[in-house]
Amino acid sequence: MPVNYYILLSVALFCIGIVGVLTRRNAIIIFMCIELMLNAVNLLLVAFSKMHHLKNTVNAATGSDGQLFVFFIMVVAAAEVSVGLAIIVMMYRNIHSVDINFLNRLKH
Repeated sequence: MPVNYYILLSVALFCIGIVGVLTRRNAIIIFMCIELMLNAVNLLLVAFSKMHHLKNTVNAATGSDGQLFVFFIMVVAAAEVSVGLAIIVMMYRNIHSVDINFLNRLKH
């Protein structure tokens, strides 16, 4: 399958994630959109890694550099989600809402 399809799918997923982050006010949906953007980047890393090793070697099974980066990105994303959800739970306990606009009121 050509790499153009992977690029188009990844751009579409990334744009959906950006629109979700910029337009939504619910903190949980914003975290889901951030994860969608990270997965779009992961898809591109794996696709470009496979494309690079298909051009340079006969055996494409050795092209695991992109997959290694994806693994580290997934570990960082899991840590980000755990910390983010802990912050959301504490925010809900204090102000009984997960609306991002309430965070502006916490400044004063």
